[in-house]
Amino acid sequence: MKINRILLNCRRDTSLGGEMGADPVLLFFRTPVAYNEGNSVRQTTKPSVALMTSGYKQSFRPVNGKTLRYDLVSFRTSAADRQYISSMNIIQDIPVELNDDFIISATLRSMRSQSIDRGKHFSEFMELSMRIIFIAMSDISDSCNEDPNLKIPRYAELRKLRDAVYDDPSAGWSVEEMCEDMQISKTYFHRLYLEAFGVTFRQDIIESRLIHAAELLKNTDLSVTAISETCGYDSESYFMRQFKQHRGCTPSEYRRKVRNTD
Repeated sequence: MKINRILLNCRRDTSLGGEMGADPVLLFFRTPVAYNEGNSVRQTTKPSVALMTSGYKQSFRPVNGKTLRYDLVSFRTSAADRQYISSMNIIQDIPVELNDDFIISATLRSMRSQSIDRGKHFSEFMELSMRIIFIAMSDISDSCNEDPNLKIPRYAELRKLRDAVYDDPSAGWSVEEMCEDMQISKTYFHRLYLEAFGVTFRQDIIESRLIHAAELLKNTDLSVTAISETCGYDSESYFMRQFKQHRGCTPSEYRRKVRNTD
């Protein structure tokens, strides 16, 4: 399985779709979407995921005048991949609503991060990630009823907060403000967050900013100073230390590496 492109946090006020192209496309809709099914017009009310088959024509439209927000993965399959997907009995070509979108959302973020770094196990990582998504899609009905995360207090609020952190990494995220909004103590907040996601709130803030910084280093000519400010850092030296600690090289070294491999 070869990944052609990964686009996260896309936004549009007009319809998405038409001819999807020669290769399959995975669409993860963060907002409600309207679409045609036969002669009927249907719409989702929750986040949803759609596996679009090769060349399938479909149009997805925003609902109630709101901006359509979505992630997109275009990929190429082998005969073995197509057989695997078929064996999973995945609903194709229409959106499937998700009671819990965490697995798919988090996997797509990890894939986007890997697509920027492109380590030596890049292809294997991408294929395994897509299989995780296919498994999640195949098990949607059962997993919604059995997911232990749904038993974690305030889980829906925490998940919404985590998505917001990755959508807006440069914001001045404050544990104190989050706790005040949720009317809980800092100790309880940290325990719930770690239990829900396996990482701390601070770790997610750092990771979201480093992903954003890596994209800017690769795709813009902004200086390291400007990028550190854009990603929410008050100190350029602190940004550089964090980047090297988590990415294994300085921002400038990273920029040279990714541009030399393009």
